[in-house]
Amino acid sequence: MGIRMFVRSWLLRVRWWAAALVIGVYGLAWWMNPAYEMSGFVTETKWDDDSDIVAEPEMSRRFVSSDLDDFVHSSSITALPGGNLMSVWFAGSREGAADVQIRAARFDAASGEWGDEEVLATRELTRQAVGKPIRKLGNPVIALAPDDRLWLFYVSVSLGGWAGSAINVMVSEDLGTTWSVPRQLITSPFINISTLVRSAPVFHQDGSIGLPVYHEFLGKFPEYLYLDSHARVVDKFRMADGDTSLQPTVVTLDDRRAIALLRYAGREGHVLATVTADAGQTWSEERAIEPWNPNSSLAAIRSHRDTLLVAQNNLADGRFRLTLDESTFSLSTWSLVKTLDESTDAEGDPIPMEKYVPQLREQFIEASGPRRQVLLDEYVQGLEGRVCKRGLCDFEYEYPYIVRSDDGRFHMVYSWNNSFIKHVTFNRAWVEEQE
Repeated sequence: MGIRMFVRSWLLRVRWWAAALVIGVYGLAWWMNPAYEMSGFVTETKWDDDSDIVAEPEMSRRFVSSDLDDFVHSSSITALPGGNLMSVWFAGSREGAADVQIRAARFDAASGEWGDEEVLATRELTRQAVGKPIRKLGNPVIALAPDDRLWLFYVSVSLGGWAGSAINVMVSEDLGTTWSVPRQLITSPFINISTLVRSAPVFHQDGSIGLPVYHEFLGKFPEYLYLDSHARVVDKFRMADGDTSLQPTVVTLDDRRAIALLRYAGREGHVLATVTADAGQTWSEERAIEPWNPNSSLAAIRSHRDTLLVAQNNLADGRFRLTLDESTFSLSTWSLVKTLDESTDAEGDPIPMEKYVPQLREQFIEASGPRRQVLLDEYVQGLEGRVCKRGLCDFEYEYPYIVRSDDGRFHMVYSWNNSFIKHVTFNRAWVEEQE
C-alpha cells in the first residue's frame, strides 16, 4: 500500500507540474504576442473602375513558356510598371523531380510578346541558401508590393512529399533584374514542415503582407500567414476548421473585409468559402457554395462591377474545362462569363490521337501567339507520353491565377495541357460584351 500511495502522489505532482508548464507556455506566448488589431488591407488601386468604359472589347491569348522538353505547372503572374508583366512557374521532367526549377518570363507591353525563359531558383541554390537538404521545388508565387518591391515565394521539400514542405522567399529591389538569396520562413515549430503557398498575397496598409497558405500534414487546412514588411513571420491564423480544404484565394472587399475561396480536397465536392471582417485575424466557418470543385486550384479577383470573377474547373470530376464565372459578394448568385478552354469531348474522355492532333493544332494556333507558333510541329511530335498514352489523348487546363494591371486589364495564367503556361488578357469592355 505504501508503494501505491507513493506512486499516486508522484503522479499527481507530475500532473500538476505538466499543467503548470502548459499554462506557463501559453502565458509566455500571450505575453510575447498580446492581442492586437491588424493593419487594414490596402484598398487603393491604380485603375479607376468608376470611369466610363469607352475602349473596344479586347481579349488575347499567348503562351508564356517556350521550353518543349519539360512539364510546366503552377504559374503565377504580377503586373509591373508601364504595362509590363512577369510570370513564374515550376518546370522539370515531372512534378516533384529533382531537376525542377523555378522559371520566369517577362511580357513586354510595347511588343505584346513574352520574352525568353530565365531560371530564378534551383534545388542547389535553395540548399546552399537555407543550409539543409532540398529534394524538390514547386508552387512559385510572385507579387509586386505597393512599395515596388517584388516578392517571390516558393515551396521546397526536404523530407517526404508535399506534406513536408516549407516556404522560401526572395525579394528584388529592381523589378526582378536581381534577387536576394532565398530565405526560409519559419512557420511551424514542428521541424518547420507542412506549409505550402499557391495563391496571391494580400498587402496591408502598414506594409505587412498577408500570405494565404495551407497544410497537408495530418489534415488539410488553410491559414493566413501574417508577415511584416520584410516578410518575417509575425503571426498566423487558421482560416477553416475542417481538414479537406486547400489553396485559399483571398479577395478584399474593403480595408477590413475579405472573402476566401478554397479548393475542396476531397471527392465530388464544391468550392468552400470563408470570410473575415477584421483584416484576416479571424475567419468564419467554411461553407460549401454553388460551383463544383474536382480537388483543383481556383483563382478569384474583384471585378470592375463589384462582383467576383472566378477562374475554375467547375466540374464534378476532371480538369478538362476551365471557365470564368461571376458571383455576387454574397456568393449566392453565379453565372458563366466565358468558357476559356475545354476538351472537344463533352465528358472529358480520352480522344484517339488521329482525331486529337487536328484539334490540338487548332487550339495551339489560337493560343500560342506569333512568337511561340513556330514550336507547333515539334510539340506535336512529342505528344505520346506527355498528353497521350497508348494513342489516347487528354485535354487538361488547370491552376489559374489572375491579377489586374495598372490600366485595369485582367491577366490570367494557367497550365495548358501541362505543356505550356498560357496567358489570357481582357479588358472591362470584353467582360461587358459577354452578357
